Amino acid sequence: MTTSESPPITFAETRGAVKGYDKRAVDAFLVRAREAFETGAEPITAAEVRQAAFPLVRRGYVIAAVDAALGRIEDAFAAREREEAVSSEGAHAWVGQTRETAQVVLDRLSRPKGRRFTRVGPLRYGYRIDEVDLVADKLAKYLETGDSVTVEQVRAVAFRMQRGGYREVQVDAVLDAVIEVMLAVA
Repeated sequence: MTTSESPPITFAETRGAVKGYDKRAVDAFLVRAREAFETGAEPITAAEVRQAAFPLVRRGYVIAAVDAALGRIEDAFAAREREEAVSSEGAHAWVGQTRETAQVVLDRLSRPKGRRFTRVGPLRYGYRIDEVDLVADKLAKYLETGDSVTVEQVRAVAFRMQRGGYREVQVDAVLDAVIEVMLAVA
């Protein structure tokens, strides 16, 4: 049985008015990811798996189940990327690159509270500053001392919105960088 003939992975469906991920979009992405992983046909990176987004529809796949599967897929791609980088660049270079990324992230997270990220205008909505700063403190402590934080905890972070809050795209980029560092040293 070839990759394209493999039975599709199915997830539980949402019921009633609850929305879930569009089944066709999820299935298409999973087929593409499987082919990329098994044959290297069209390369996909761990970051692309992390950033995958799907339309929300009624009677879609349960979001939590798909997100958990995507987390495992991202871990597999990250492990492969780490192995390839170590074999081509050497372990010393890989560690140095990861350390540099971690330092850049730590520098951002160590800024004063309320000024860690650019804020949106006073009439626009961004991430709640107090919630982001709380998470930033925990992640900074993780990067400085190795305090216990898991990749799943970082993936599950969600913030409420507030007017004049932090710019979402910047906060999300830093969270992605933290995940990359965590997967690099896993």
